[in-house]
Amino acid sequence: MDAVLERINHDPELKVLPQEEGHRPTRAEAEAAVRTLIKWAGDDPSREGLIDTPKRVAKAYEEFFEGYKKDPAEILSRTFSEVAGYDDMVVLRGIKVESHCEHHMVPVSGTAHVAYMPNGHVVGISKLARIVEAFAKRLQTQETMTAQIADAIEKHLDPKGVAVVVDATHQCMTCRGVKHDGVYTITRQFRGVFKEADQERRFWDLVRG
Repeated sequence: MDAVLERINHDPELKVLPQEEGHRPTRAEAEAAVRTLIKWAGDDPSREGLIDTPKRVAKAYEEFFEGYKKDPAEILSRTFSEVAGYDDMVVLRGIKVESHCEHHMVPVSGTAHVAYMPNGHVVGISKLARIVEAFAKRLQTQETMTAQIADAIEKHLDPKGVAVVVDATHQCMTCRGVKHDGVYTITRQFRGVFKEADQERRFWDLVRG
């Protein structure tokens, strides 16, 4: 079913809600828009090399932006309390980040490091990577994405603390505008016990290996 995204009561997560039929453009309309952009760029969308490009772009967009279809609450819904009393931080480092800048719709790529301090129960570690992917595969700013990941973990797991660091490069800087290569943007969110200096230091020690 088609869906529309809406922010509810200033909740930082994007909610997927039922959508009136016809509100979302059809695939044919999306492909027509790509043909228009090809013409605007100065090329002929009917030539052999480009004739199937609109279909390919529409299909690629489904993959690039599949995060809009992901529900953070569902991803983090199943937790486990049988952890033999484990109460120390859980850290995933080096999670691959593939996103797109919402200002220019060009790729953002890098890594995310995510940690939380359990509060009586844990979640499958793959779910943390899926949460990163759910927010990365949308049109984003890195700052918003970092906060959304932290908010989702904090809201649905109710941990003693959460830490999220994203380290990424932006093609809107390397391919246009200032055209600076090798520039990395680092954003971070530390919540709960991770605001304490000793816990933040332990987190960085683990991330740096």
